[in-house]
Amino acid sequence: MQREFMSASTPSSFVRTRWWWVRHAPVRGDGGRIYGGSDIACDCGDAHVFAGLAPVLPRGAVWVASHLGRTRQTAEALWQAGDFTVDGTVPRLTALPALAEQNLGEWQGQDRTRFFAERQPSAASYWFAPADERPPGGESFSELCERVKAAIDELTAEHSGRDIVAVAHGGTIRAAIALALNLGPQGGLAFAVENCSLTRLDHYAGWDGAGWRVGMVNAQPWLAAAEGAGPAA
Repeated sequence: MQREFMSASTPSSFVRTRWWWVRHAPVRGDGGRIYGGSDIACDCGDAHVFAGLAPVLPRGAVWVASHLGRTRQTAEALWQAGDFTVDGTVPRLTALPALAEQNLGEWQGQDRTRFFAERQPSAASYWFAPADERPPGGESFSELCERVKAAIDELTAEHSGRDIVAVAHGGTIRAAIALALNLGPQGGLAFAVENCSLTRLDHYAGWDGAGWRVGMVNAQPWLAAAEGAGPAA
């Protein structure tokens, strides 16, 4: 596949690598308990969600996910909802532990309602704790950001100029947004990332450096598709 450059009218050419981040489908079998980095299945039964999302994603992309099963389930549901084959070949999904959700240690398995009732909530965060707080036996969100950044840097270099579809987790995608916007980890926690939502982050590399541009965050294309359908006859 050819690398994608900016138009010749710009002062210099850049190689664009497009990241298409998809959060996994909803987890409905958690019993109201915190699951974090544990391996728990998701529910891919909302066919209209995948039917609305699949056409938006690029064909011929590199597909990656975390090593947790719910990301593979989501990727496979997308492949069933749209034709992603190229020359008769279906995509290959590479599982990367570095893209996994935050390991919440001893918090995993606790009752979610009771957990939040016993902690001081933060108005500026969509998460369990401040970015630098490490759960007992787990990792902090700041540490998650470090490992996600390393994976993004490696994959962007390896697949320069390509489309990369990354099926991952809310925490992972917040870390990617924080990286793109040059925010600290705590700033990344301000973003809402819904299940199956799409976030597009484009990496531009040139002779004098590199940077990011944000195409969309938390997009839910199946909602627009439903609005456009109008009332049934």
